[in-house]
Amino acid sequence: MPRSQRSPMLLAGLLATAGVAHFAIPRPFDATVPRALPGTPRTWTYASGVAELALAAGVALPRTRKAAALATAAFFVGVFPANVKMAADWRHRPAPQRAAALGRLPLQLPLVLWARSVAKSAEGRS
Repeated sequence: MPRSQRSPMLLAGLLATAGVAHFAIPRPFDATVPRALPGTPRTWTYASGVAELALAAGVALPRTRKAAALATAAFFVGVFPANVKMAADWRHRPAPQRAAALGRLPLQLPLVLWARSVAKSAEGRS
């Protein structure tokens, strides 16, 4: 399978894995929900899990890939505040956990760029 076909499937797999994790082990995700959001953290955890599963399905299907990949890029930008909250909350934890939380922050940019790349490569195929 050429790289151009693998990339969307890998992105869909990442999204699906994260989406399932929101339901399988929701507590760590609950802790990253910014307090300023209305409702309960668990509601946001489940909602973001549903969103990730829907985005995964959309990215996996060629017909919806471009729109879903663009929505995925926006989603990655939208969840950035949760990563910032996690980094702030974990600043007093042991070094490996602190490093993991801080490492998530710059990781958002390549994820956004990856989703945009998948959308761009889908342009000629839609």
